[in-house]
Amino acid sequence: MTKMDPLDKVGLEVRLLLEAIDSCYGYDFSHYAQGSLRRRILNRVSLSDLACVSAMIPKVLYEPAFFNLFLKDMSVTVTEMFRDIDVFKKIRHEVFTQLQTYSRVNIWHAGCATGEEVYSMAIMLKEEGLLKRTRIYATDFNNYALDLAQKGIYSQDKLELFSNSYLGAGGKASFFDYCHVNHGSAKMLESLKQNITFANHNLIKDQVFAEMHLIICRNVLIYFDQTLQNKVIKLFRDALVHKGFLVLGDKESLQFNSVGSEFDEYDKSCKIYRRGSYD
Repeated sequence: MTKMDPLDKVGLEVRLLLEAIDSCYGYDFSHYAQGSLRRRILNRVSLSDLACVSAMIPKVLYEPAFFNLFLKDMSVTVTEMFRDIDVFKKIRHEVFTQLQTYSRVNIWHAGCATGEEVYSMAIMLKEEGLLKRTRIYATDFNNYALDLAQKGIYSQDKLELFSNSYLGAGGKASFFDYCHVNHGSAKMLESLKQNITFANHNLIKDQVFAEMHLIICRNVLIYFDQTLQNKVIKLFRDALVHKGFLVLGDKESLQFNSVGSEFDEYDKSCKIYRRGSYD
C-alpha cells in the first residue's frame, strides 16, 4: 500500500473537522482560502496542546467554549479607528454628500470585528449631521468580538494612534470628545451607540436583512475562495439600493467576481464601488 503524504493526512482531518462543524452548527468554512484556513486550524491545535487536527472534532462538538474559540480563530479581528485614513476621508467628503439626499440612511459594517471602524463611522456621521437619520448595522459571526464591539471599550495605549487617525481623516474636534478615559481604557460615548445595531450575521449562510445605502466589508473577502466571494458580493448587491456604495479592503476588488459588472468603480485607490442599475 502506498503511504499517504503527511500533508494529505492533515488535509483529510481538516475536511472531516469542517464537515462536522457544518453538520452540527451550520457554519460552512469549506470555501475559506485553504492556506489561511489550515494555518489557523494548526495554530489552534498547537495552542490547545492537541495531538492532531482530528482531536479537535469531539471538542468542537461537545465543548461549546472550545467551539467559540474556533469561531474566534476563524474571524478577522484586525482593525483600528479610522483605518486607512484616505478611505475615511473619501467617505466623509464624497460618499456622505450622496447620502445626504436620503431621508433615512442604512449602513452595514459586515464583519465588524471589535467595532473600531463602526465607531469611526458614527463619529463622522455625527460631525456631518447625518447620525440622527442613520441606522448602522454592525455584524459579525464572532459573538466574542461582537460583545467587545458593543461595549466599545478600548485600550488607552491605542488612543494616540486613534486620535491621529481621526484628525488625518478630517476630524473636526478632538477624538477625546467621543470617549471617556478611565483606568487605562477608553469607553466610547453612549450617544454614538444609539443608532448602532450590533447583531450576529454569518456571511456564509445568512441572508439580506435590510435595504442598504452603504456597505463596508474590508479585508474579509481575502479569506474566502472565489466561490464564496461571488456569493457574498451577490448578497451585497441584493442589499444595496440603486447607486448604493460598497467599500472593500485595499487588497480586494470586484475584477473577477461573477457580478462585478453590476458595480461601477467609484474610486479605484480606496476600493469604493457603486451598485449599478437593476436588471
